[in-house]
Amino acid sequence: MARIKGAMMTRKRRKKVLKLAKGYFGAKHRLFKTAKEAVMKSGNYAYIGRRLKKRDFRRLWITRISAAAKLNGMNYSTFMNGLKKAGVEMNRKMLADLAVNDANGFATLVATAKKALEK
Repeated sequence: MARIKGAMMTRKRRKKVLKLAKGYFGAKHRLFKTAKEAVMKSGNYAYIGRRLKKRDFRRLWITRISAAAKLNGMNYSTFMNGLKKAGVEMNRKMLADLAVNDANGFATLVATAKKALEK
């Protein structure tokens, strides 16, 4: 039986790593060993970054909602509690967008939350 050589798969694997390392500085985009390390590291950073992005956007939305609620004489936590009691199921992303782009609509929501808290 003939011996099977692994050159084709090895080349394929190395080309894949070097393609992912395209644009890296210095030897990191030329040499397989350093490119492999850089690609593994960058993949790890990307994974962490995707989780941090969610956290950062949530903080931004809460800050925007809080600022708009304070302009209407209410703080963030009581506003959110009022919306929950009123049965308004709107996510923070949409609330923040409303706070920035439609002040009158947001004021209506604040009024709804206040009314629900009075009951």
